[in-house]
Amino acid sequence: MKKAIETIKNIWKIEDLRQRILITVLFVAIYRFGSYVVLPGINPNMLAQLHQQTSEGLLALLNMFSGGAFSNASIFALGIMPYISASIVIQLLGMAIPYFQKMQREGESGRRKINQYTRWLTIGILVVQAPSYLINLKMQAGPALNSSLSWTMFILTSTIILAAGSMFILWLGERITDKGIGNGISFIILVGIIARFPQALFQELVSRMTDKTGGLIMFLIEIVFLLLVIAAAIALVQAQRKVPVQYAKKIVGSKQYGGARQYIPLKVNAAGVMPIIFAQAIMFIPIAFMGYSGDNPGWFVRNFSDHTGFWYNFTFAVMIILFTYFYTAITINPTQMAEDMKRNNGFIPGIKPGKNTAEYIDGIMSRITLPGSFFLAIVAILPAFAGMFGVQTEFAQFFGGTSLLILVGVVLDTLQQVESHLLMRHYDGLLKSGRIKGRSGSGVAAY
Repeated sequence: MKKAIETIKNIWKIEDLRQRILITVLFVAIYRFGSYVVLPGINPNMLAQLHQQTSEGLLALLNMFSGGAFSNASIFALGIMPYISASIVIQLLGMAIPYFQKMQREGESGRRKINQYTRWLTIGILVVQAPSYLINLKMQAGPALNSSLSWTMFILTSTIILAAGSMFILWLGERITDKGIGNGISFIILVGIIARFPQALFQELVSRMTDKTGGLIMFLIEIVFLLLVIAAAIALVQAQRKVPVQYAKKIVGSKQYGGARQYIPLKVNAAGVMPIIFAQAIMFIPIAFMGYSGDNPGWFVRNFSDHTGFWYNFTFAVMIILFTYFYTAITINPTQMAEDMKRNNGFIPGIKPGKNTAEYIDGIMSRITLPGSFFLAIVAILPAFAGMFGVQTEFAQFFGGTSLLILVGVVLDTLQQVESHLLMRHYDGLLKSGRIKGRSGSGVAAY
């Protein structure tokens, strides 16, 4: 406790860090306030049926990512997921189309162009998703709409407002990245997830105590299991494999070379939580483009809208495994690593520099990525298994899945940034037992 108080005091002493934290809190407060600003022409007191619809199924997960804005018919109802979907498409294009590959190699100017294309594609997705959301809103909460409004005019104006709301959230995320703490987009998603946790926890407690399904004992068992899953998720985010590398360093003023044996930290889960975010965004497509509800939904919509069903979870797991390999491939370039080592007079003992080194690193990455991707997929589908044991839908989402991995990954990254500010000012870090490792890994460790 004393250590925690001292750390908080040290954080407050650093002016730049203090300002960044306060700016982040301000932008988060603006985002949460906007989540309760209802679309014009809607009576918020008559949205009970919409709340019921978003209390279970895939819409419950979508509502979680928006921090409850979806069920509130808020101006931020569509959240940040359209931007995530657009980012996926642009990154896939970067793997297949030479024009986008060229932009990726252009450095900062190319990155700006890619960001601009991503924003335009986000707007295009919003133009499709917004009317679909509004049609569902009319079906679920028709009496909440002002009868004096023209439906055509309501669709037009509300589509513009919803699109502007999502783009404003994107702007907030970018401002958090530039002037606050952590990655802004990830932080926005994190805030939405955390905002739903107290309500989900309370509902689960009430359910266990009133429905005679195990009572307080069962609830405590769930909490213990949740803590174990969180520990496993932290281990997954931080896990890394160290490959020994011999760096030959020239001693100034001498023709001799001294060797310092060091490691290349190759993470078991080098892609972090990005594969699960990408896969989840794609799994939302049936809801976004085929209607949120219907009197007679087809087999595809029915099965892929049920996040506890076999086909949904099987497809979700396969996509996570594929995206893990895909994102690892675009994040880690063995050829570039081999060239950098060669330029710095470095080599892996027993492996020839150049092509052989690149093949060796690529082989190691392929082997360690496989178990990492399977572990990531298993953690992602744990909420479906929690639901089988009677856990409420909203609370079950915290037993794994996208919500838990995003929560763990973003919190670790944010704490790592805070710790870096402390260490740069010669203060103690957040932990006595070593530095916090975020999704980006740690520095090279000597032995």
